[in-house]
Amino acid sequence: MMTTLHLKLPSSTFPFTVTQCCSNPKEPSYGRMQAASINGNGHAAGAYPASDLLNPQALVMPPPRPRRIILVRHGQSEGNVDESAYTRVPDPKIKLTEMGKAQARECGQRIRKMIEGDGGDDWKVYFYVAPYKRTLQTLEHLGQAFERSRIAGVREEPRLREQDFGNFQDGQKMKLDKAKRIVYGRFFYRFPDGESAADVYDRITGFRETLKADIDKGRFQPPGKQNQNVNLVMVSHGLTIRVFLMRWYKWTVKQFERLHNLGNGNMIVMERGYGGRYSLLVHHSEEELREFGLTDDMLTDQEWQKHAKIGELNYECPMLNSFFPHLENDTAVAERTHEECSHF
Repeated sequence: MMTTLHLKLPSSTFPFTVTQCCSNPKEPSYGRMQAASINGNGHAAGAYPASDLLNPQALVMPPPRPRRIILVRHGQSEGNVDESAYTRVPDPKIKLTEMGKAQARECGQRIRKMIEGDGGDDWKVYFYVAPYKRTLQTLEHLGQAFERSRIAGVREEPRLREQDFGNFQDGQKMKLDKAKRIVYGRFFYRFPDGESAADVYDRITGFRETLKADIDKGRFQPPGKQNQNVNLVMVSHGLTIRVFLMRWYKWTVKQFERLHNLGNGNMIVMERGYGGRYSLLVHHSEEELREFGLTDDMLTDQEWQKHAKIGELNYECPMLNSFFPHLENDTAVAERTHEECSHF
C-alpha cells in the first residue's frame, strides 16, 4: 500500500511529492523513529520538524538496522588444549586445531540456517573479524557456509582482538597472575605488560561508536538498497565478546564478573526486537542466558529491549536498585525517578 504526501511549501521552493510505503505492522517504523526529535521524556516530539520540510534530504528514510548482530567466539585453538603454546608462540599466531576448524564450519551452517528461517530471499551477511590467526581461520571455515552473492563485505577490526596478556607468557608466572586476578577482581586486574578487562572496555567503546556510525549511514547496505535482512557477524574472543555486550547494554562491573565465556565455536545473538532495538531474548531462551550469567534484573532489561523503540529510555530500569538498595521494595520508584537508563 502506498501513501502519497502532498507537502505545501513556501513559494520560493519547488513543489514536490513524497511517496512512501506504509509500515508493516510486524516491522518497526525505523524511519519515523530515527527522523523524529526526542524530547526530555524520551518520546518523539514530531516526525518532521517544520524547518526540515524545506530540505528534501530530511525526508529520506534512514537505512534499516541490521537484523542481527551475531557474536562468534573462535573455534578451539592450540592454546585452548595446551597453555604452554603461549610460552613459545606469539598469541596472535596461535592456530586452530582440527576440531576448532570443524566447530567453525558447523557454526557457519547454524548461522545460515537461522537466517534462512526468516523466510526472506534477499539476505546478506557482513563480517567483522579480529586480526589473530585463530579468528581469521575461524572466519575462513565459517565462511564456507556462504556463497559470494550472500557476503556483503568483510572488515578486519583490531579493536576486537583478544585481551593482551603480555608477550611470550611464562607459564608459572601466568598461573600466579590469574590467581591474583581472582583476588583483585576480574574486571580491573591488569596483567603485567598487558591489559585489564577495563582496558578492553575502552577500545570496545571506540569500536562501538564506529559501528553505530556505520549502521546509521547504511554502510552494510547494497548500493541503492534498503535491505531489512542484513546480518552482522563478529568473529572475536571470549572476554572481548563479554565486554562488547557489557558496553552495549551498559551492564555494571559486578554483572560483568558473573558472565562466562561462550564455548569455542559458539555464538550469542543480538536480534532486532519489535521496536527496533537489539535484545538477546529474541533468539535465546531465558535458560540459555542464565547459563551465560545474566541475572533477573538483566533478563528483565532484555525483555524491555525486546519491545522498546529506538530512542526510548527505560525509566523503570530494574538495575536501578543495584545502585540504590533502599528503593528495592519501593513500588513507586518508576514514577518518582528521573534517572536515565538509556541504551543504543
